[in-house]
Parts: sequence; structure tokens; C-alpha cells
Amino acid sequence: MGNCCFVQCSFENFLLRGWDFIVGHANYVCKLKQTLPTLSSALQELRAQRNDVRRQVDLAEQRLLKPFEQVQLWLSKAETMITEAEELVSNGPQQMNNLCLGGCISKNCLSSYKFGKKVAEMLQEISYHKSKGAFEKVVENQPAASVVVRPVEQPVALESTIQKVWSCIVETDVGIIGLYGLGGVGKTTLLTKLNNKFSTTPNGFDVVIWALVSKDYDVGKIQDRIGRNLGFSYDSWKNKSVDQKVTDIYGVLRNKRFVVLLDDLWQRVDLNQVGIPKPSQENGSKLIFTTRSLEICGEMGARRKIKVECLEPEKAWELFQDKVGDETLNSHPDIPNLAKQVAERCDGMPLALITIGHAMACKTTLGEWKYAIEMLKRCALPKMENEV
Repeated sequence: MGNCCFVQCSFENFLLRGWDFIVGHANYVCKLKQTLPTLSSALQELRAQRNDVRRQVDLAEQRLLKPFEQVQLWLSKAETMITEAEELVSNGPQQMNNLCLGGCISKNCLSSYKFGKKVAEMLQEISYHKSKGAFEKVVENQPAASVVVRPVEQPVALESTIQKVWSCIVETDVGIIGLYGLGGVGKTTLLTKLNNKFSTTPNGFDVVIWALVSKDYDVGKIQDRIGRNLGFSYDSWKNKSVDQKVTDIYGVLRNKRFVVLLDDLWQRVDLNQVGIPKPSQENGSKLIFTTRSLEICGEMGARRKIKVECLEPEKAWELFQDKVGDETLNSHPDIPNLAKQVAERCDGMPLALITIGHAMACKTTLGEWKYAIEMLKRCALPKMENEV
């Protein structure tokens, strides 16, 4: 009797399992009209997400940054899924033609069952993969560029100009920026401040290079300054020709996103002769230089030309007071008035204000201040610009 019950239960379980299989089989076939359009929509969404992530990766690689491995793996899997899903969607019309009686019966049951199951499974895989692709970032935060921080006078009233230049730096279509203005107006201070800003502000550049050009333009000296920034040892460079140094500098910089800062240009610098790749939208690099001449900005191909202006009278007086010091200014009731006349003679040029302010910091007699005014009266602006 017990054996009969066991046989009966086993037979019922067999029937139930068979029924479940038949119902599952029918579901995969009957739901094709719903799952195929859903798969097509999911495929479009996965393509769009793949394109967004790939675009972020491409931008990162243009900046010579390496994407996270999990991002690269996600993209690889997304590509495989998209290929497989596209094949299922393209085979969909043929499989739909096999259906009859409202879509619940197929002329080729086994084929329709396998196809319907693949569509359902692909929908689940795409849904799961899309959830894994919501990356907050695709690369590590870019550290500040490799910069040699330089000592700098506290810039006075240059904040707005610094911000203007920095706005140009982040523009992708601006590769070369020229800063021009009178000698002593603060161009070198501005360039130095920008140099140091790269060391504290995340910016996506690999290296920032400073080189003084000056009136006596010498390609070899500029190359040596750049070489030191790039880590070339003196021993390996001292016997190399200018042409050999061009190859070395270009070989390093062509694979980096760089900023080159050239101070005090008096004539056009041929970047090819130095070994500096021309900054472009493609390489994302920048060249920023200072010069007294607007014409040099044009000859250098500057996309942005920014004039560094003299200080307004109020700012000039504040700077001069700071350099002279309260002790000297208060040493005689008439000195502040004479000091204002001296400051006015500096024509708003920061370097003149700083230099003369320091020189007058220990002058506490009226005679010394009056003598300074007389000397400055004889010094017209062009002469001061050259001798300041």
C-alpha cells in the first residue's frame, strides 16, 4: 500500500513539473509581442548610456588620464550586449511570423520558446548592466599639475585679470594667450601668480613649464630651462646640440597635456625651433606669454590678447603706502602729501610703486621727499618704463 502511495506522489510531481514547463514555455512565446518592443527600447537606452560613458572616457584620455578598469570592463560588456540584443531585435519579425492563434501558439514551438527565453533573459541582463553603469566619475580626480612654485610679490588689483586669463585657459579652443602691457605694469607678477595657481587648482595638465625669454633671445637657454622642468639632467644635455634638444623636448611634450609660460618676449619665438608642440584643441595644451608689444601677440598667433593695465590712482596709493610704511608716513605731517605726489609720478606701475616705495621707506625728512619728486619729474614715462 505504501509503495502505491509513493508511486502516485511521484507521478503527480512529474505531472506538476511538466505542467510548469509547458506554462513557462507558453509564457515565453505568448509574451513575445510585449518583450520584443521592450527589448528594443532597452537597447536604445543602453546605447545612449554607452555613448555617454564613452564620451567621458574619450575626454579623459585626451587629457592623458587613465579611466577606471571597472569603467572599461563595463563598456566592453555593454558592447557585447548591444551586439547580441541587436541580433535578437533584427530576428524578431521572423519569429513573430511563426506565431498564430493570438500569438500563443507557434508553428515552430521549440524555436519560438528558445527565442522568447533569450529575449526575456537579455532584458534582465540589460536592466542589471544599466544599473551598474551609473558612474559618478570615470577617472580618478586629476591632481594638480607638476609645477615649480615661484616666489611672487603679493599681486595688487590683479585678481580680475588673473580670473580673465584663467577663464581663457579652460576654453578648449584657446591654445595661445598673450599678456601685454607697459614694462613694470605687473606682467611677470601676473604670470608668476598663474604659475603658482596651477599647483593648487585641479586643472587636468600634466606639467607647467616656466621659461624667461627676455631681450637677448637665446633658443639654447630657453631649451635648458624647459629641460630642467622636464627632468633632463645637466650631464645628459650639456653636449647636445639645439636640434637634439628639440627632439628630446618635443618627444616628451607631445605625449603630455602641458602649459608653457614664457616671460618677457621681445620678438617672435618659433616654437618648432625650441621643440614645443603647438597648442591646439586636439592636444589641449596651452602657451601663455608676456610681452610689451601687442604686435608680438599677433606674431605668436595668440587667440586671446589681454592687456595688463596700470593701477587706478586709489589702488596705486594703497600699494605705495603699504611699501613705505606707516612709521615713515607719520614721521612728519607734510610727508603724506609729498608721498602722494611721488606715487602719482609712478603712473600706476606696480613695479615702480614697489621699488620706489621700498626706497623711500626710511626717508623721514621733507628734503629727501622733495628731492625724490624732483628726480621723478625729470623721468618721463617711456624712460621710467625702461629703467624701472
